[in-house]
Amino acid sequence: MRVRGLTGGLAAALVMSFALLDGPAAVAAPSAGTATPVVAARVLTYDASGAAEFKSAVDRGAAIWNESVDAVELRPVTSGQRADIRVLADDGWPRAVPGPLGTGTVYMGRQAVDQGYYTIRIAAHELGHMLGLPDRKPGPCSSLMSGASAGTACTNPYPNAGEQAEVEENFEGARTGALM
Repeated sequence: MRVRGLTGGLAAALVMSFALLDGPAAVAAPSAGTATPVVAARVLTYDASGAAEFKSAVDRGAAIWNESVDAVELRPVTSGQRADIRVLADDGWPRAVPGPLGTGTVYMGRQAVDQGYYTIRIAAHELGHMLGLPDRKPGPCSSLMSGASAGTACTNPYPNAGEQAEVEENFEGARTGALM
């Protein structure tokens, strides 16, 4: 690594020296060690004002996705802004009604909570649907998208590496400006 840095520095010095002696130098392509510019993640807003007692679980589920992927960021909606994702509490089973990628409605159903399922896992799972992930049932607890099939003892709210990669791929265009 140190040799590459010294070699790159020497090459840059030579290019600059020749430029001073013989006119403008051609712009060289960035070397393998050059950092690429950081492109902002696609921001999706969510409105958890209708999530009742599940609001903190929804906020934590969104934070887990923000910790787990780079191409998309979930943020609470601000006043006067229209949310991409609405989150509502109801007495049924938790579910998601996705629209186009990154939009839709999440229902935080009390029925699953009453049966002993972990609210933060429910929230992260349902938000996963908004990020383009399907259910993967039956599945192990290590798979967030296995949902209820992992059982009530499963409290893992984190997406596994495959689920993270799939979301990154779903939102890859956001980092290049080509998505929606």
